[in-house]
Amino acid sequence: MNSTMVNGVSHPCKVVLAASIAKALASEVHNDLAKLSRKPHLHGYLANKDPAARMYAEWTGKTCRENGFDFTIHDVEREDLEDELRSANQRDEIDGVIVYYPVFGSERDRTLQWTVSMYKDVEGLSPQLISNMYQNIRFLDPPLNAQKSILPCTPLAVIKILEHLHVYNSFLDYGKRLFGRRITVINRSEVVGRPLAALLANDGAEVYSVDVTGVQQFSRGSGLRRQKHETKDLEGWGLEQCLPISDVVISGVPGETYKIPTNLIREGAVCINFSSEKNFHPDVKERASIYVPAIGKVTIVVLLRNLVRLVQNKPEEFGVNGA
Repeated sequence: MNSTMVNGVSHPCKVVLAASIAKALASEVHNDLAKLSRKPHLHGYLANKDPAARMYAEWTGKTCRENGFDFTIHDVEREDLEDELRSANQRDEIDGVIVYYPVFGSERDRTLQWTVSMYKDVEGLSPQLISNMYQNIRFLDPPLNAQKSILPCTPLAVIKILEHLHVYNSFLDYGKRLFGRRITVINRSEVVGRPLAALLANDGAEVYSVDVTGVQQFSRGSGLRRQKHETKDLEGWGLEQCLPISDVVISGVPGETYKIPTNLIREGAVCINFSSEKNFHPDVKERASIYVPAIGKVTIVVLLRNLVRLVQNKPEEFGVNGA
């Protein structure tokens, strides 16, 4: 393992770039893709004038085509989008749907998320999929358990990064592989932070979920006796209590000025930044054993992985077994 130089001093921290993790995950996706009888087709719906959304849509299309998937972008008026999505739900040639938000920038966007069929929802945002995630229900078809429930892309990208870094203990049973880990997640948004805390806790970790209102603990309890996580407020807790006892620190605060106090981070912790801003000071490399400064390239490969899962969930059409 290569050491990192900070201010001319060698430190054992390893900086791991998202591209290297994405490459390993893409290999798994390509293996699954090779078992299908045709290219899965993702359809993107763009109903705003946001240049960043347009750029992401173009990036999605480029990544799809480079990796053996078909992609079609639809420019639609936002008032027509709900009808377009309902139509897409009925079209057999559409395997997956992605909507580039924000559309209205209000609660109406949630209505759009709920409109997309869970059998075509590559982002994992439809109500049943979200409910399954929080309830720790991993399949759509119990007791056969052949159709996997789709998970939201960014939280799942963080999970895949932790697996790649061997934070997950593969010697333990599936669903218990974070047993004994303490993880701080700084961000409790409904889009990423709270789903991520739930996923980590359902996999066995004790999670400290931090936002401006305080700290909540997500846990399946002593000995993982509960089937799914429960939450409780930790009165009087802040980063001063969470960080020194956490094996992993994951942050996604959007503010440009927000920085995590390096001195509070436990020596040897794994630190992951999923914000578009840098939440960690440069000297995090003096404390962390592993530092992942961004995750975007992993997220887009997870999107393709979800698309493959959607296809595998309808084996009668593709002549493949669900996996």
